[in-house]
Amino acid sequence: MRRLIVNTFLTLDGVMQAPGGPEEDASGGFAHGGWSVNYWDEQMGQIMGEAMGTPFDLVLGRKTYDIFAAYWPHSTDDAAKPLNAATKYVASRSRPMLEWSKSVLIEGDAAEGIGALKKGDGPELQVHGSGNLIQTLLRHNLIDRFRLWVFPLVIGSGKRLFSEGTIPSGLKLVDSKVSTTGVVIGTYEPAGEIVTGSF
Repeated sequence: MRRLIVNTFLTLDGVMQAPGGPEEDASGGFAHGGWSVNYWDEQMGQIMGEAMGTPFDLVLGRKTYDIFAAYWPHSTDDAAKPLNAATKYVASRSRPMLEWSKSVLIEGDAAEGIGALKKGDGPELQVHGSGNLIQTLLRHNLIDRFRLWVFPLVIGSGKRLFSEGTIPSGLKLVDSKVSTTGVVIGTYEPAGEIVTGSF
């Protein structure tokens, strides 16, 4: 059984759209692309390196795949080696050309295909970006762990990780770190249904 981990950059108000650059995803007129860049510090690099320091494969939506495939095969950054070595499972409604090495199209229904991947043998499955795909994973209860990088800013518009209609559920914090720039990196696991009460 393989564990599936969502690794996502978020603003304090939950926006995950285009953290890495102005041209990453300008859909809906989004004008704040690249909002995460000025907060990056050495500690965050170490935490990301640890996350990529054990074997993993990637599960990506089509848009995120295209962004990664245009950059990482040509990068000399330390993060490039594990990303290029990983098998990339791509969820897409079309049949795109997958030219990045070790890329595999998930045939048919994405939730069924990813569910089957989880039941097989192999390293953990990491989801980066891929906002639309994450909504599918949430609906089908396929996420085992969230690694959420919450940046200290609010944007007020844009695509959100937990969009309208997300199934209510509890989460358990299993690890947390804070960068020198105020980014809170929290690791959470699903904790079942929400328990309500009153004071």
